[in-house]
Amino acid sequence: MPDTSVFSLYSMAVLYILAGILHFVIPKFYLRIMPPYIPYPKFVVWISGLIEIGLGLLLFFPETRSIGAWGTILLLIAVFPANIYHYQSRRKTDPPKWTLFLRLPLQIVLIYWAYTFI
Repeated sequence: MPDTSVFSLYSMAVLYILAGILHFVIPKFYLRIMPPYIPYPKFVVWISGLIEIGLGLLLFFPETRSIGAWGTILLLIAVFPANIYHYQSRRKTDPPKWTLFLRLPLQIVLIYWAYTFI
């Protein structure tokens, strides 16, 4: 694997591990962007953080990389409604609305990035 691909892979893995850890460090942020129709929001924040950490770890190893990449793609699809809800229900303390809007098509880029490691 070329050095740029290794750097890209490890960057993505670390990104998801850190994002997962943030579910436990700042759970209020994740609870705030959770659509109201999701049951047991605290549990969902907790389990999604664990899943992100797990997927990030799977990306490090060639034997589990494909599973980690597919899981990351599925996770990005699963959290897309929360990103839409966050955009639609933005609060004064949230990032600017335009950044929340730009995050929506960014999901496609992130899905493609994960797909490159399948």
